[in-house]
Amino acid sequence: MLSIVIIGTGNVATHLFNTFLSYDTLNVLQVVGRSEDSLAYFANKTKTSLISNTIEIADIYIIAVSDDAIAEVSEKLKNQKGLVVHTSGSVAMSILKPHQNKGIFYPLQTFTKSKLVNFRAIPICIEATQKKDLKTLYFLAETISNHVHEVSSEQRKHLHLAAVFVNNFSNYMYTLGNEICEEHKVPFHILKPLITETAEKINDITPLQAQTGPARRNDVETMQRHLDQLTTKEQKNIYKLISESIQKKYGKEL
Repeated sequence: MLSIVIIGTGNVATHLFNTFLSYDTLNVLQVVGRSEDSLAYFANKTKTSLISNTIEIADIYIIAVSDDAIAEVSEKLKNQKGLVVHTSGSVAMSILKPHQNKGIFYPLQTFTKSKLVNFRAIPICIEATQKKDLKTLYFLAETISNHVHEVSSEQRKHLHLAAVFVNNFSNYMYTLGNEICEEHKVPFHILKPLITETAEKINDITPLQAQTGPARRNDVETMQRHLDQLTTKEQKNIYKLISESIQKKYGKEL
């Protein structure tokens, strides 16, 4: 059985904790946080502790905190002999430098505490400095996921950047679309099948092949009508920037 201490109480920590509880081969000994309030959710399920107090001896310590807090937490674990990993997509493994046994356990997914996720479908990117630690990470990752990838810190930072484009930026486009719908009293849910189809299409063809719309076909008149409809400078600037980028990408075909 693999013994685990989770440091952090946010979205990633909470989802990992709940998932680990589903497997007899995994034992979450403790969840460590900054305040009693943040630990309340975990208190009746496992041992909890403040970061300033005693931390249990475990096989693996998972640092699931904000990027700017990883180094500080890593330092507080410097006397622990187990494998220390963090879950960030953009921070190099070298930030865990006080530890001989260190690695990465990065679930590539967007997490919200209130929304359940199926970890079996979530890609998990792992990295370690030693073979025995990599073996441990493979065991942990393959226990909860069907999609495990050994990825270097250099590769992972580019993967995280790509994830920002396909997830965070696309969601902001939904926000702008929702604002337009609300402004003109049109139900946003009418667009949801379109959103779903756009996402599902790239299971069969590349994003480059899937592109459609007025910018893709260089429909200047439609684009100008859209710009005339937009009511804020921000919306107009974003529409222009993305349309021009699409036109440039497909310019040779127009």
